[in-house]
Amino acid sequence: MTGSVYIRIVDENLDRLAEGLRFLEDIARMVLDDPALTAEIKTLRHNLIRSDLAFNLQLLDSRNSQSDVGETLSVKGELPGQDLNLMVIANARRAQEALRVLEDMAKLPEMAKKLDSDRFKAARFKLYGLEKDLVSRLLRKEKADRLKGLYVIVDTHFLGSREPLEVTRQIIQAGVKVIQLRDKNPDKKALLKLAGEMQRLCTQNKVLFIVNDYLDIALAIEADGLHIGQEDIPVTVARRLMSIGMLLGVSAATLEEAQEAEKQGADYLGVGPVFPTKSKDEIRVVGLERLTQIRSAISLPIAAIGGINAANIASIMTTGSDCACVISAVLGASDVAQAARQLIEIIEAKK
Repeated sequence: MTGSVYIRIVDENLDRLAEGLRFLEDIARMVLDDPALTAEIKTLRHNLIRSDLAFNLQLLDSRNSQSDVGETLSVKGELPGQDLNLMVIANARRAQEALRVLEDMAKLPEMAKKLDSDRFKAARFKLYGLEKDLVSRLLRKEKADRLKGLYVIVDTHFLGSREPLEVTRQIIQAGVKVIQLRDKNPDKKALLKLAGEMQRLCTQNKVLFIVNDYLDIALAIEADGLHIGQEDIPVTVARRLMSIGMLLGVSAATLEEAQEAEKQGADYLGVGPVFPTKSKDEIRVVGLERLTQIRSAISLPIAAIGGINAANIASIMTTGSDCACVISAVLGASDVAQAARQLIEIIEAKK
């Protein structure tokens, strides 16, 4: 094999690498709106693609695109259209394959002075992590974008003798799109069974299902998300243990708590209690003013919670909150479906 063929292989893979990384960079910048991740991918791309003029001229001189058999080559199984997550994976793999080829080519005596094998290897391993991070953020963003309107917490203690699964079915039929299970019962086996049934019901109806507090239960049933409080497992620990596409919601009562949760990796915030409520023993009422303050300072979706009912839910939506989270306003009604529909109508009218 001649040196010119080596150069041609390097040129092809540098092009493939640049194309793959540029696609990932644009996703980070324009879809996720993440400046840190965008800068990380952009820096990686620039550092790998840059080289001196003489070598670039060699690369250009080696090209022979007119007679390249790859131009008309097609492989069975290649799809003309894919969803965004698959496209991210495909472009990440394209860049990783190119890096591996460049890494090996750089070991050849003819190329050793022009290319650094160790640099390509380090970049390849870095890209493995970036691929996972990008796909995780895209999956979570897709779910976070669905955090809208009425968010109902099905609190089994509040339900008393009523069947949680049947109540869940009724409020789903009323139009609720986000449901959280809160259950302080120490019987984890019973909770696992209930959570699994609720998750299946929610999945069938395209409703987000979130588990309160229990990461193990959320993971076991593949819930859409987990919600934790300030005294629960730390956000960074929860994020590390959670599955790749799982939402993480965090309770916050102050601007400082909200900013810290966002910094550590929360996907949405439960801010409250906005009004006095009997569902919590210790109450730090947030109020509409602080809720508005947090909304203006935080880019994450916000679910306002605490003492919300038909009389005040419209005021919640004027703060810019994405969701109004309720317990008693729905579960305390004799007709939970009708109560949910009434709140949804108020929210829709306010929009």
